Amino acid sequence: MFHDEDMTSSMKFEFSPIERRAGVAMWKQIAEALRTEFSRADVAEGQKIPTEQELAQSFDVNRHTVRRALSTLIAEGVLRSDQGRGTFIAKTSLAYPIGPRTRFTENLSGQAQEVYGDIYSVSEVEADAFAAEMLGVPPGTLLYRCESVSYADGAPIMTGPSWFETSRFPNLRKDIERTGSFTKIMEAYGFGEYRRKETRITAALCSTEIAERLKISEGSPVLVLESVNVIGDGTPIQTARTYVVGGRMHLTVRND
Repeated sequence: MFHDEDMTSSMKFEFSPIERRAGVAMWKQIAEALRTEFSRADVAEGQKIPTEQELAQSFDVNRHTVRRALSTLIAEGVLRSDQGRGTFIAKTSLAYPIGPRTRFTENLSGQAQEVYGDIYSVSEVEADAFAAEMLGVPPGTLLYRCESVSYADGAPIMTGPSWFETSRFPNLRKDIERTGSFTKIMEAYGFGEYRRKETRITAALCSTEIAERLKISEGSPVLVLESVNVIGDGTPIQTARTYVVGGRMHLTVRND
């Protein structure tokens, strides 16, 4: 637990010694524990974290193990190292509201200077059990699967596939080339008032592929959002499975 300190003194917290877990390196466990603590709402950008020695004593490991964990968090942009001064929180995590109107750019407006998405792959697939359930279509229905990565100030914060029925979006490939935006495509087809019906939130350790897209270490914890958007009469129009870097963004659930 953190204790309030001024911005020039180090944070104070206590951790239990790290226990060895089969298949998970100790430095990864430390990075995971720190990442979770640094994403707390009361942690501010610019706060100084404890020294390597202090962290090593808290986790009951050697300094080399702590150094590798910190290097990972620095590479992810969670921390920054100022030579001669110490290591500091680089950025506060972005707040991402989940409610009836969930739009990536709108949700992060005012929190980041540059927000954009890259829809880099579109393929035709048959609906698997997940997509069929979420879209309310028979398994095997022809769908477009779109892979994308979303960025805030140059840092990737979420990635994953979205699915659309090919029958509803016959020109989706060209529409993506033209607009590069799911929201603009929805508007073009007359579905601009689509709303979020459901979001299922779980957690997982990311695969090599997801880690590469998000620029984090393989096995890092990520939030997994399985969502479905519907149009006015409640018909499902889009579903997605999104992987979110918890240290860069936290979720807020709205009821309005």
